[in-house]
Amino acid sequence: MKKLINSIDNVLAESLEGFAAAHADIVELGPERKFVRRTSLKAGKPALISGGGSGHEPLHAGFVGFGMLDAACPGQVFTSPTPDQMLEAAEAVDTGGGVLFIVKNYEGDVMNFDMAREMASGSVATVITNDDVAVENSSYTTGRRGVAGTLVVERIAGAAAEAGADLAALKALGDTVNSATRSMGVALTSCTVPAAGKPTFAIADDEMEMGVGIHGEPGRRRVKLMSADAIADEMVAAIAGDLNGTGEALLLVNGFGGTPLMELYLMYHAAAERLKARGIRAVRSLVGNYVTSLDMAGCSLTVTMLDGKTAALWDSPVHTPTLRWGV
Repeated sequence: MKKLINSIDNVLAESLEGFAAAHADIVELGPERKFVRRTSLKAGKPALISGGGSGHEPLHAGFVGFGMLDAACPGQVFTSPTPDQMLEAAEAVDTGGGVLFIVKNYEGDVMNFDMAREMASGSVATVITNDDVAVENSSYTTGRRGVAGTLVVERIAGAAAEAGADLAALKALGDTVNSATRSMGVALTSCTVPAAGKPTFAIADDEMEMGVGIHGEPGRRRVKLMSADAIADEMVAAIAGDLNGTGEALLLVNGFGGTPLMELYLMYHAAAERLKARGIRAVRSLVGNYVTSLDMAGCSLTVTMLDGKTAALWDSPVHTPTLRWGV
């Protein structure tokens, strides 16, 4: 295992210290690094909080800031944060408008955020993301997994919060955006968790995992390596078939951490052409490493159907360590 680390035990702590120092104009660490929060809060605005296991950077801490999250709770690598982290984050950023938890559909995340909601003294609502069409159930979830579509929910709900939406409206909007979003991923290599010191799964040089999860969980099947066009054919067919609609959309091509941008843009071209043939026009785009799986090679496609309202919210100003425009 070759990693830029000092010690396995301190990877997350040292990474968070570096993250906060690099973006000190936007974020700061909570006590004992239990959460990352915005340096400035807006009184009365509902606070958006997300979180999950580390190793998916920039999700979630990279999306803390104006127009997105107010706080993010990082767990250890691929491990859910604890309820006390979520509770302390909620108490730190709730300025009177209540709190919206945005939670990926993994059993540990859902359970711990629900415990935090029950312990919170203020108003708390929850949106659970489950955009992955690859499998209906896995060892990590009951129902579909929450993956890169979580970013889209965080962005659009965060924009609405800045525009003055109340907690009930944000909950409804988050659920609507989630229901309009589908994703699917493919892995060309495994990832390596530092504490394990070896790849999470074995895969041959001429194989790929179609429908992989963001922790390296199995997908639909292990198959021989295919061309980018053939991969896009299968992923777009699964996504568009599940959406069962036409119109304008956001297309996110997300890298898992080990894939060059050259290949991600190639996949964007392939996916956009295939969506267009099915009556889905990509009018908004995002390409890059946003919801990663450490050093895994591969990518995911996420499609969110848009209307005038959600497109305008996506376009509105955002200023986070990772997404910045219009400010």
